[in-house]
Amino acid sequence: MARLTQQQLNKISKTFEERTPDDLLRWAKDIFGDRASAISAMQQSGSVMCHMISRLKLDIPVLFVDTGVMFQETLDTRDRMNSEYGLNVRTLHPELTMQEQTEQLGVLYLTVEGQEECCHKRKVEPLLKAKGEFDALIGSLRRADGGRRGVCPILAIDLEMNTVRINPMANFTDEQLAAYLEEHDVIVNPLHKQGFSTIGCNRCTTPVLSHEVKRAGRWRHLGTAAAYCGINPTDIGDGSEDAIDLPQDLIDRILGQKTDFMI
Repeated sequence: MARLTQQQLNKISKTFEERTPDDLLRWAKDIFGDRASAISAMQQSGSVMCHMISRLKLDIPVLFVDTGVMFQETLDTRDRMNSEYGLNVRTLHPELTMQEQTEQLGVLYLTVEGQEECCHKRKVEPLLKAKGEFDALIGSLRRADGGRRGVCPILAIDLEMNTVRINPMANFTDEQLAAYLEEHDVIVNPLHKQGFSTIGCNRCTTPVLSHEVKRAGRWRHLGTAAAYCGINPTDIGDGSEDAIDLPQDLIDRILGQKTDFMI
C-alpha cells in the first residue's frame, strides 16, 4: 500500500474544474471500476446524480443510509430510483433503533453535542459498515449550496472510510440543476415541493421560508450551532493534511502517472 494525500488530489482537482459531471462519472468508473460506489440521501442533487449514473449505464452501486427515522417520502424515492432507473441501491442501517437508542442514551438530538453523537451513530457508523469494499465514494455535493460546501473540492480524502470522495456535481449551478431536472423529468423527493430545501431525518428537518438559507431547516431547534451531520468529511474540515492508504497502481491511475486514460 502507498499514501495518497489531499495535496496530491488538489492538483488533479484543478484540472477537473472545467469537466462535466458526465466526464467525471466516467472517469470514476474507468479509474476505480467495481471499487467505486455512489452515496445518496435521495435529495434533489442526489436524484440527478443517480439519474446520470443510470443514463450513462455505468453500473455503479448506490449506498443509502436509512437512519430509521427517515421521512416515508424519502424511502419511497429510494424505492422508485431502484426500480425505475435500474439502480443497485443498497440500504445501510444503524445498530440500534431510535427507540433503543433513546432508552439507552436519552434524546440525543436536543443538544449540539448530542446531535453530533446521534448523527455519527445513525449516519456515519452505518456507512462505515461498507469500509474496505470501495476505494471511491461519489457524492452530489454542490458549491451552489453555499456554507461549507461553497468550496467543496471535486476530489477529497475520506479518512474514516479510507476512500477518495468524488464530487462530480461540485460546479453544477442551481440553473443547471433545474434544467436537468426538467429536461429528464427526474424522480424527485416530493418533500422538495412542500417547502423542504434539504431533507434529513424526520426528527430534525423542517421546511424553510423563502428568505432563509437552504439549510435553515436542519436542526432548527439548535439554532446556528448545527448545520451538518458529518457523513461528508468536507463539511467538517478542510482535510488539507489528510492522507489514506491505497494500492500504488491505483494511486498511479488516479494521478495519471501510469495511465493513458484522459477525460
